[in-house]
Amino acid sequence: MSSTNALTKYVAAFIQQLSTLNITDVVVSPGSRSTPIAMLMAEHPSMNVTIHIDERSAAFFALGLAKRVKRPVVLVCTSGTAAANYYPAIVEARYSNIPILVVTADRPHELRDVGAPQAIDQIKMYGDYPKWFVEMGIPEDTEDVLRYVRMVAARAVHTAGSRPMGPVHINMPLREPLVPDLNNENLWSDIEQQQLAKVTPPARFIDDLYLNEYANLFSSHERGLIVVGDLQNYSEQREILNLAEKLQYPVLADPLSQLRSYKHPLLIDGYDAFLKNDVTSELLKPDIVIRFGAMPVSKAFMLFLKKQQDCKQLIVDGSGEWRDPNSQAWDVIHCDEAYFSSRIPSYLEKKQKTKWVQTWLQINTITQSIMQQSIDSEILFEGRIIQELQRNLPNNSHLFVGNSMPIRDLDSFFCASDKTIHIYANRGANGIDGVVSSALGVASVSKPTVLVIGDLSFYHDLNGLLAARMHNIPLTIVLVNNNGGGIFSFLPQAAETKHFEHLFGTPTDLQFEHAVKMYGGVYTLATNWHEFQVQLVNSFDRATLTVIELKTNRYENVEIHRTLWNNVSQEINFLAEGDEQIEG
Repeated sequence: MSSTNALTKYVAAFIQQLSTLNITDVVVSPGSRSTPIAMLMAEHPSMNVTIHIDERSAAFFALGLAKRVKRPVVLVCTSGTAAANYYPAIVEARYSNIPILVVTADRPHELRDVGAPQAIDQIKMYGDYPKWFVEMGIPEDTEDVLRYVRMVAARAVHTAGSRPMGPVHINMPLREPLVPDLNNENLWSDIEQQQLAKVTPPARFIDDLYLNEYANLFSSHERGLIVVGDLQNYSEQREILNLAEKLQYPVLADPLSQLRSYKHPLLIDGYDAFLKNDVTSELLKPDIVIRFGAMPVSKAFMLFLKKQQDCKQLIVDGSGEWRDPNSQAWDVIHCDEAYFSSRIPSYLEKKQKTKWVQTWLQINTITQSIMQQSIDSEILFEGRIIQELQRNLPNNSHLFVGNSMPIRDLDSFFCASDKTIHIYANRGANGIDGVVSSALGVASVSKPTVLVIGDLSFYHDLNGLLAARMHNIPLTIVLVNNNGGGIFSFLPQAAETKHFEHLFGTPTDLQFEHAVKMYGGVYTLATNWHEFQVQLVNSFDRATLTVIELKTNRYENVEIHRTLWNNVSQEINFLAEGDEQIEG
């Protein structure tokens, strides 16, 4: 049999195995060495192939798509530095537990380390970030080799999708000729007749004996908190709220927990503002904390938790990761969050709401009343952007939030409501690169989708906008332009005015309108809140990219934030003094 036939069967067997395991989304960056992979992916009737020319943006696009579809996405590129450009997104996928199958084409072994063009060392080129690396063999048409190819594909899907989920790197050396035979009408049906490996999804459960012990522990503590970080499974959220009702514990809901789409009487959504006050460390001191998922975004919460040295802190984390940045975990429970939350209540008697819980709820109500006052400001305050988005986004919409200030403003100003808004962010490595592309990955399968992003992060991924034009992806981008790194204005180095703007403020003075129009997008500059509301709502009916820019002032933004936080602190101090007088 010819080398072309061997190549075709080899790659086709790999692809058909992926299809059998319901892997259907593929992002391809064009190149020569990856020709047979790309062509056969496009030929397969079940594969949805998206072309993305820039490799760095392509990888982040695949990451966003995988976040949304909640199954592995295949990423394909040619050999050489093309593969190196995937690195940042692979790091993010590893730390945010996103399953991606990275398939890098490579030169065959005889062309390595001999000066051949576009040949670099691709063996474990991403270090320890992938969960698994495999260097595949040269294509052959033998039953043993084809069985091996199917096994690799099945194992890659299983490894990427098993908790902790993450990227898998498959390096595939290919010899010329590289064009596969597409004339075989029975190619896929011939492979379907062969035995293909199946993968049973893994599960994380714990014995009833342990569940009973945890239930007894919770029953013995009245001052308990439930803290929920990044979660995407809605069954987990409902079960966690049911557990909170049985225990009568307040629930601190990170915006990425998706719990702020519930108007629940025990939900705490203003903690990032009021935990900045030192009085709360004593007034709201817990005896036990049950955390589900990742550590919340809020630095104020993490510092509050760090002060609770005598508190029992339990981490229920079905990812299988060890996520305890304060090194304070009393117990790490690697169990499915929904299973744990659904089983524990059967061992519990329902508790009554305590004064301590009522204090949490009272402070939260006071805080949100103060924080929502910013909605009356005519100044283009960055916190109000989040409030306007929450008010104007339709139910069941999707919101992607950039890092640095946007995610922190989301935490502070996105309050709990009955409107369902699905929230995404790249919080694995917390970088500002690739955010536009990740949002486009979500938008490619979800409408409407809005991205709120700062100007430096937008600049970092301008190349990603090409995907919107090439694939007609409607995405609304709210561009918060404070002409530099706004978050640094909140940090101690802002006081060192001599070098601050040069080293940290980094104003670019870019006119983003030209870039948006180059990629075929609709650009508008909103100079007041009415214009912003009108342009935002109008963008939902467009089948194209829309960028709405708001130019904000970094110094005004810091001042308004600090005024709101000070007002919250004053109210807490007043409340604490009143409690002391009553007790005295």
